Amino acid sequence: MLNPADDAFSTALRAANPDLWIGAPSPSYLEEPRGRWFGTGGVLVKPETVEQVAQVVQFCGHNGVGIVPYGGGTGLVAGQVMSTQDGAAPVILSLEKMTRVRDADSHGMIVEAGMTLADVQAVAAGQGRLFPLSLASQGSARIGGCLATNAGGVNVLRYGNARELCLGVEAVLADGSVASGLKRLRKDNTGYDLKDLLIGSEGSLGIITAASLRLFPQPAAQGTAMFVVPSPEAALQLLSVAETRMPGCVSAFELIAQQGLLFIDELGMDLRQPFADRPGWMVLCEIGLPEGMEAEDALAGLFEAAEDLVIDGVIAQSERQRDEMWALREHLPEANKRIGAISSHDISVPLPLLPEFIARAQAALARLGDMRINCFGHVGDGNLHYNVFPAQGRSRDAYDDLRIAVKDCVYEVVDQLGGSVSAEHGIGRLKVGDLERYSDPGKLNAMRLIKTALDPQGIMNPGAVLRA
Repeated sequence: MLNPADDAFSTALRAANPDLWIGAPSPSYLEEPRGRWFGTGGVLVKPETVEQVAQVVQFCGHNGVGIVPYGGGTGLVAGQVMSTQDGAAPVILSLEKMTRVRDADSHGMIVEAGMTLADVQAVAAGQGRLFPLSLASQGSARIGGCLATNAGGVNVLRYGNARELCLGVEAVLADGSVASGLKRLRKDNTGYDLKDLLIGSEGSLGIITAASLRLFPQPAAQGTAMFVVPSPEAALQLLSVAETRMPGCVSAFELIAQQGLLFIDELGMDLRQPFADRPGWMVLCEIGLPEGMEAEDALAGLFEAAEDLVIDGVIAQSERQRDEMWALREHLPEANKRIGAISSHDISVPLPLLPEFIARAQAALARLGDMRINCFGHVGDGNLHYNVFPAQGRSRDAYDDLRIAVKDCVYEVVDQLGGSVSAEHGIGRLKVGDLERYSDPGKLNAMRLIKTALDPQGIMNPGAVLRA
């Protein structure tokens, strides 16, 4: 058996596939964005075709070598970096050279897994259509990784997660075989749905190499507004009013807490704040309307209809103002990163229980010590990014002994309310223990049986989702 950390492995792999790009992984392939998890890698490969991916997987299977698929490296749960505790140094298989558009028209498109999400959106726009998956990291996140993690983003309320935007996938399985399911069919009841199994599996069952994606009509009119609300309860009531007045037209409904706005001020980030006094709670609402309706009028009507729920509001009067509103929301993760969180949480609870979660979690954390909470996210689909930070003037290192207690405190409240400890970021390696602690035992057992059946050697992203 060959070891990817040895030159003999690269030599043998190159001999088996002379056209394959092979090299040593640079540090950027071995660290996740939050800097809490560092990986190892024996060799980096960059295939250009599905056939090359299959050959690499077959070679690794023959030698019992683990494979870590790598997209844009933007994942936040360490699914893209493997530490030595999960086994010997793996092959890192980057999909960055697989960027071709295989087919595209106004109804859908087939693209390779290495295309960035921004490029996928641009291809859709070229067809006069919309691919609605939207993330802050879309300039570097790749569509294969978005599908492998079943990414969510800001438009889930209207269009659904990545799984709901995908009609089929092509993937290389652990034995090197290629499962090609790229038919662009909305209905296909021919047995088990391998697509839905692979989407969200984080590369632990197979490597997605291409996908057939759904496209949607571009809204004829688009409108964006920021509303100040007195509480999360009022935000939920405002969402109900908006959906009643504009059924099927609310694309995004984002809750923003004062703390995130104060972080932006503290860091001196050059962003336009819509309100001179930073409100305790604010909602960013975006609508997309059919022809014949005016977005600004619709948002003004919403403001008037919800006057008991809204303290103040600003409606974007231009594309520039819309971009400024979204820039404020999209820079919250960057502000969090620069401040330095004690513990970050991507959670979901049933929509009616969001206000209860916010109140209970804050009270529970207050018993642990003096900390700041930045709570924001996709309130329209029950997903919050609930992040806990040091008190003003203190570093996160001073809270190292509390980090696990903070996480457990938040997750216990989530679990008590019937929520999920991972709403859209996945499990990766960071949350394997949390999955075991909070998941149904029957579900976990089924997942392990599936993993064993499809990857009996355990070479596909070892240690991600399930323990190696």
